[in-house]
Amino acid sequence: MRNIKLVLEYDGTNYNGWQTQPNVPTVQATIENALTKLTKTSIQIIGAGRTDSGVHAEGQVANFRTAAQMPLIAFQKGLNATLPRDIIVCSASEVPADFHARFSATSRRYRYTILNREYPSALSRQTSYFFPEEINVSKISDLCQTLIGKSDFSSFQKTGSDRINPVSEIYETHWWQKEPYIHFEIEADSFLRGMVRAIVGTVLTFNRKFLLASGAKNMKYEDAKTELLRILEAKDRSAAGMSVPAHGLSLISVKYNASPLLR
Repeated sequence: MRNIKLVLEYDGTNYNGWQTQPNVPTVQATIENALTKLTKTSIQIIGAGRTDSGVHAEGQVANFRTAAQMPLIAFQKGLNATLPRDIIVCSASEVPADFHARFSATSRRYRYTILNREYPSALSRQTSYFFPEEINVSKISDLCQTLIGKSDFSSFQKTGSDRINPVSEIYETHWWQKEPYIHFEIEADSFLRGMVRAIVGTVLTFNRKFLLASGAKNMKYEDAKTELLRILEAKDRSAAGMSVPAHGLSLISVKYNASPLLR
């Protein structure tokens, strides 16, 4: 059996997330159906990240095993000819038998995009979150450095999640502005369900409450940092702020330890 790795790009607007679910459209099921048509056999794929409903991807990674002997370019072109236009196969490569898109990954990187101006967009309404309030990009970027490292991120985990181990290690966080958009990128070894959206929502709440504040009665940056640490230590979702909408989030890339491709 060959082990085939795919790098995927998709618009998650019309899907109930990555993972196959009964009676609703998902990215995984859509790709598996296309592979079945292409290879004439039933195939199950493994994704590196189980993106939620409405979340997009620019660099999702998946793998599947098949006895089909078609060239790699045939997998890419054949799938792109069969899949709907909101899912694209960027590349197909053959990898060693022990490669697993999810468990072999060393880190994943997400980006959250905010449209920060006085009026919304007709063109980016499905890929950015419209937030017209002023944002102190420098201060929230500094504040998020507090999250770097290995911690229990239960306070930022979606209620009802079935993940047993809530510990993740964040390697990098970064906010930057390219008008009219503000972007947040975060890289970690793993993410809890809803974690990025809860972090962004909490930080935007902090931005409103005290990073833009002035006067002796208002909380300042150090107070915000102390409060963020308190939320982290609470290990309770109710301690953190709101979650921002899913449509501003995209899985940017997945990293693996270097290993030679078969071809």
